[in-house]
Amino acid sequence: MKRVRNIGRAAGFIVVAVLTMGAEQPPAGPSASLGKDGAPILLIPEGPFTMGSNDGFGNERPEHKVWLPSYAIDQYEVTIGLYVKFMQATGHKPPPTWDEDSVTAAPDRPAVGLNWHDADAYCKWAGKRLPTEAEWEKAARGTDARRYPWGHMQPFVDIANYNRGMWVSDAITLVPVHSGLEGMSVRHGTKEGGKSPYGLFQMAGNAAEWVADWYDREYYQKSPEKNPTGPKEGERHVIRGGSWNDPPVGVRTTARVSAEPDYRDRTLGVRCAKDVPGK
Repeated sequence: MKRVRNIGRAAGFIVVAVLTMGAEQPPAGPSASLGKDGAPILLIPEGPFTMGSNDGFGNERPEHKVWLPSYAIDQYEVTIGLYVKFMQATGHKPPPTWDEDSVTAAPDRPAVGLNWHDADAYCKWAGKRLPTEAEWEKAARGTDARRYPWGHMQPFVDIANYNRGMWVSDAITLVPVHSGLEGMSVRHGTKEGGKSPYGLFQMAGNAAEWVADWYDREYYQKSPEKNPTGPKEGERHVIRGGSWNDPPVGVRTTARVSAEPDYRDRTLGVRCAKDVPGK
């Protein structure tokens, strides 16, 4: 199957401190209850944000305001170690590209090689769900319309894992889901450089991430202003965030690509979201 790219060519609470680079963001708050996987999950407050970009490719236009209710989303990409727990609990088969080294040598790397069905099944097992495209983008860019999770500055190799060009192994090509930020402390005096405004890691590069929505190139021209969830049906699902193999243009917060639900690739992983009761 051909991947279609469109970039021009429940217990426990976690409180996070949020660093904002640029305009002030509404703070992330205590999380909703954790999922079955125990992964840290952050609360994104309700309110509007700017979605899309008039400077981007055609499928990112027009730039428009979107209002979302509160929701929670994983702070990190789903790791190989967590995905193993899911497989052991459910009998779900591993991605065809996995081997023993994937599990033993790189449990803290993102689980890649997932198709959309794998991603959806994992999130449901964890008591969560796939994020919508709008939820993913707000969590990645905040409310100040930033081009990358850290701001408008172009990425470089010690702030994001991107543009690697060739797969070697999980342990070498991918970086741990909670790291990849040390260079920022040297260059810019902060250890928080690669995080999104709400404290999420690896929203640009490392693993590209499946979201819930069906893909429509022209959806932004007709999407509702409140809590859009994508077309009712389609042939391909949206992928966001770019991966270790994408150039800078592919890891922007507004970049949209898509693939058929059965498509697998070593670039594709997932993070999950969760509704907030009573919101």
